[in-house]
Amino acid sequence: MLSSQDRLDNAYKNARRISFNNDSKFILFSDCHRGDASFADDFANNRNIYFHALTHYFNHHFTYIELGDGDELWENLFFKEIFEANKNVYQLMQRFFNENRLHMLFGNHDFVYRNPNVVKRNLFEYFEPKTGLKTPLFPNIKYEEAIVLEHSETQQELFLTHGHQADFMNYVGWKINRFLVRVLWKPLQVWGIKDPTSPAKNYVELIKVERRIKKWIANNQNKITITGHTHRPRFPKPEENTLNYFNDGSCVHPRSITGIEIENGNIALIKWFIDTKEDGTLQIKKEYLEGPEKLEHYRRQ
Repeated sequence: MLSSQDRLDNAYKNARRISFNNDSKFILFSDCHRGDASFADDFANNRNIYFHALTHYFNHHFTYIELGDGDELWENLFFKEIFEANKNVYQLMQRFFNENRLHMLFGNHDFVYRNPNVVKRNLFEYFEPKTGLKTPLFPNIKYEEAIVLEHSETQQELFLTHGHQADFMNYVGWKINRFLVRVLWKPLQVWGIKDPTSPAKNYVELIKVERRIKKWIANNQNKITITGHTHRPRFPKPEENTLNYFNDGSCVHPRSITGIEIENGNIALIKWFIDTKEDGTLQIKKEYLEGPEKLEHYRRQ
C-alpha cells in the first residue's frame, strides 16, 4: 500500500503543468463544500461573500483554481440539489470556464470526480426549466489531482493539490468516511456535533496531515506547495527560512472565506468578510492576512 509520501509523489508526477509569469493572476480557493442550502450546509452562510469575491476576480481578469472539495458530495447524494441551491455560483464559474480561466482539482469530498463519467454526468450540462432544454455548463471539463504552476522565466514551481494524499482515511478509506458522514455526522451536525474524522474539526488529525505534507516538501527541495483540506490557513515568511507550505484555508469559516492570490509575481493570503459601515449598512471587504511576498524570495534548500 502506498504511503502518504508516495501518494504526494504520484500527484506531483502526474500533475497538469501550467506556465505562468509575473503578469499572470490567480485566485486559489478550496473547501467550498457547496451544499443544498439545508441546515447542514456550511457553505450557505458564506455564499454571498464567495459570489462577490469571485465576481471581483472575474472582473479583474484572474484565473480561478479550485483546490478540491468544491462540491459537498459526501453529505449530498445528488449534485442536482447542489446545483439548484447555487445556480448563480455555477453560472459565474461558467464565465471563467468560457474564457479558459477555470481549473478544478478534486479533493476527498468530491473524490468521485476522478471518474470522467461522473464529471460528465454532473457538470457538462444542466436542465434549464425556462427553455425546457439541456444547457452547456462546463462541457468537456477535466478534474485534476494536482497542478504545477511553472514560471516561464525562473522555472520556479508551485505544486497545487488538495492535500488529502497525506490523510489515509480521507484518501484510501474515503468511502468509509463518506458513509459515516452521510448516515451519522450529517444529522448530528445540525445539533452542533462535529465530525472527528475530518482534520478540519480534529486538531490531532490536522497536525498529522500538516506534518506529512511538510515531510514531503523537505524531501523535495523545499518546493512551494499549496493545499487545502485542513481548512487551516498557512503562510510561511521567506525570511524565517521555514518550509514552503501554504494552505488557502476554506470558504466555510464562520462569516468569512480565505484564499491565496498570486499576482505580479507576489503571493498573499487574503480574507473576504462582511463588515459594518459607520451608517450601519453592511459591506463585503477584503483584507490581507499575510503578504504580499515576492515568490522569488522563496528559495529552495
